[in-house]
Amino acid sequence: MDAPTVIRFDMRRDLQAQWRALLVRATTRIDLFDPDFSAFPLGVPDVEATLRAFLRGGGLLRLALHDTTFIERSCPRFLGLARYYNEQIECRQSPRSLRHLSDSLALADGVHVVRRFHCDHMRGEAAFDAPAAVELPAHRFEALWEESRVTLSATVTGL
Repeated sequence: MDAPTVIRFDMRRDLQAQWRALLVRATTRIDLFDPDFSAFPLGVPDVEATLRAFLRGGGLLRLALHDTTFIERSCPRFLGLARYYNEQIECRQSPRSLRHLSDSLALADGVHVVRRFHCDHMRGEAAFDAPAAVELPAHRFEALWEESRVTLSATVTGL
């Protein structure tokens, strides 16, 4: 493993660049949380290609969010991936009691994290090859995941 790298950012393009860097590094599991994913380019061709390669290699993707509207309206490529790789992608919506959570987390393989401190701002940090930096965000993600319910089903009927 390489020495840990920490990169701070405060602009959308930097957030998206670090998020893409996390996706490229991922090999087995990606866990994502954001209130609505409007700051993340889930619906663009290069991200689709990166996620497709990750999933083709057997990776698992878990996505947790408060509101599905942006993804449903603006990310048909991601929805297509979710339908095709429905055994490897699971999306869950948080309960109303947790809708006050306002940060963003992207975790990969227990060693990489991209965090945005608040959904109203682009300020955050990325840490690569840094298991210690992933520990607390991973614990928070697991707690949110357990409380959330399945959403964005693979078919209209959810079957």
